[in-house]
Amino acid sequence: MLDHGRAPGAGTVSFPRLLGVGTANPATSYTQEDILRIYGIDDPTIVSVFRNSHIAKRHLQLPPPGPDGAPVQETQAQLLRKHRDKGIELAAEALRACLAEIGAGLDDLGYLCCVTSTGLLTPGFSALLIKELGIPVTCSRLDVVGMGCNAGLNGLNPTAAWAARNPGRLAVMICVESCSAAYVFDGTMRTAVVNGLFGDGAAAVAVRCDEEPQQQPGPQVVKFTSLIIPEAVDAMRFDWDEDHGKYSFFLDRDVPYVVGAHAEQAIGNLLAGTGLRRSDIAQWIVHSGGKKVIDAVKINLGLTSHDVRHTTSVLRDYGNLSSGSFLFSLDRLRAEGRVEPGEYVVLMTMGPGSTIENALVRW
Repeated sequence: MLDHGRAPGAGTVSFPRLLGVGTANPATSYTQEDILRIYGIDDPTIVSVFRNSHIAKRHLQLPPPGPDGAPVQETQAQLLRKHRDKGIELAAEALRACLAEIGAGLDDLGYLCCVTSTGLLTPGFSALLIKELGIPVTCSRLDVVGMGCNAGLNGLNPTAAWAARNPGRLAVMICVESCSAAYVFDGTMRTAVVNGLFGDGAAAVAVRCDEEPQQQPGPQVVKFTSLIIPEAVDAMRFDWDEDHGKYSFFLDRDVPYVVGAHAEQAIGNLLAGTGLRRSDIAQWIVHSGGKKVIDAVKINLGLTSHDVRHTTSVLRDYGNLSSGSFLFSLDRLRAEGRVEPGEYVVLMTMGPGSTIENALVRW
């Protein structure tokens, strides 16, 4: 069984804790019917994809209408500009909300990790935010780019590690995804699957590790594990679309089954050596990857609809927010106030690679 007060190999340093979460979305939101109407989509098969997504609305930053009333076709340069400009706005809003919750300021930041997969920037969001917001120039930083929907836990891992090695100092990870900066609208089923699923948003989580566990509130981050499925490396990917001069995201129809088939192995790896069984997990935060993905995880892990209530509610209200989805669900779990001290929570994300990332958290 784990020593719940101390991090393995960290001497007298306690486990890093998740102190607060802040989220942000664009002001504009659309129902699935809105999108079908705005883009004049009437293909019955594509309409069915939108209407059966279990998504009520999504926050998006759609292009303005052209002379014909339909949204203009944005160039790749315009999409990258949207990713940069709107991404900075969303990330800053989420960061400020997160810091306000814990009573901290920008000057308290010692480490900043920025995660995104909806555009490529050099320098990345971490440097841009430090400049735009006046964050101390001595702030250590990391940009995690292009890893996809699983990347939130890929970013949280080094963020928690930095906090464990720098007790008392504040680290923050921000997932910022302008998914509408990665859309191609061409009436094909390939693009329809993506266009009917993803939404825009940012989420920030604050992490700190004190010398004495009782000195700070918040759940402890106990362990991370990763499982990559190389035979499914092409199941989720960005391709260059020569016809449109843009990047286009591809989701294989078998993604839910690939994820579901490996979910049990991924959780087994996470719990190995902890003395815990799956039945010891009180709460589950699973990435809101889509209805079929959620159902596949439920079936293969024997979870109930109640177990994934925050996963499905975030999908319903925001769509798939890529790397930040799990933080939106975690925020709802925290707000619910039903987790008892000492209970264990599993965080699970999945994405390109194909990859399943897990974290074990103790309340």
